[in-house]
Amino acid sequence: MPAGYRFVIADDHPLFRGALKQALAGLDDVAEILEAGDFETTKSLMNGNDDLDLLLLDLSMPGASGLSGLISLRGIHASVPVIVVSAHDDAETIRRSLELGASGFISKSASMEDIRAAVRTVLAGDIAAPVGVDLGTEQDPEISELIRKLQSLTPQQTRVLGMLADGLLNKQIAYELGVSEATIKAHVSAVLQKLGVDNRTQAVIMLSRIGSDPLPSIS
Repeated sequence: MPAGYRFVIADDHPLFRGALKQALAGLDDVAEILEAGDFETTKSLMNGNDDLDLLLLDLSMPGASGLSGLISLRGIHASVPVIVVSAHDDAETIRRSLELGASGFISKSASMEDIRAAVRTVLAGDIAAPVGVDLGTEQDPEISELIRKLQSLTPQQTRVLGMLADGLLNKQIAYELGVSEATIKAHVSAVLQKLGVDNRTQAVIMLSRIGSDPLPSIS
C-alpha cells in the first residue's frame, strides 16, 4: 500500500459518492478512497481498516438513523475523524453533529473547493463548520441533556450502546469485541447508569431520539 491518506465515503447515492470521490482525488497524497452505500458496509469498512484517515458520512443512509449512526461509528473508531455530509444543513443539525463527535460538516450543496477545504481543515486537526452559519445554542433542554449524557460515554461504552441498538445480546457483543461476557455486562451497566435509564430498551429508545430528531423532512 503506497503512503498517503485513506478515506471512506459513505453515501447511498452513487452520483454523489462520485462527486465526493472527485473532490477528494483533487487533494495531494491520496492513496485510497473506499466507498459504502449503506450503514452496514460502512461499519464493516470501519471495523476492517485500522489505518483510515477520514470518514465522510451521509446521515440518511439505509440502515442508519440520523445522528445515532454517527454515534455508533464514533464508538467503532474514535480516532478516525468524521465529516458529516448532509442535505440537512440547518444550524441545529450542524451543531448537534459537532457536539456528538463529528470533526466537520459539509452541506451537499457545497462546491468542490469547499469540500476540499473542509477535508484539509479536518486532516490538519481542526474543526470544519460551514462559513457564515450561526450555530446558536440548543433550545431543547431534553436534547441538550441527552447530548451531555452521550458525551460522557467512553468510546467502548459508545460502541456497546451502538451494538445494543443493533439488537445484539451481551454474549454476541462479547464475541464481536473479543472480551468476556462479564466485561460487556459491566459496560452495559455503566451505559445505563450514565444515561439514567433502567434497561437496554430504554437506552436504545434514547439513542433513537437523537437519531431522528435533528432530521426533519424537507418540504
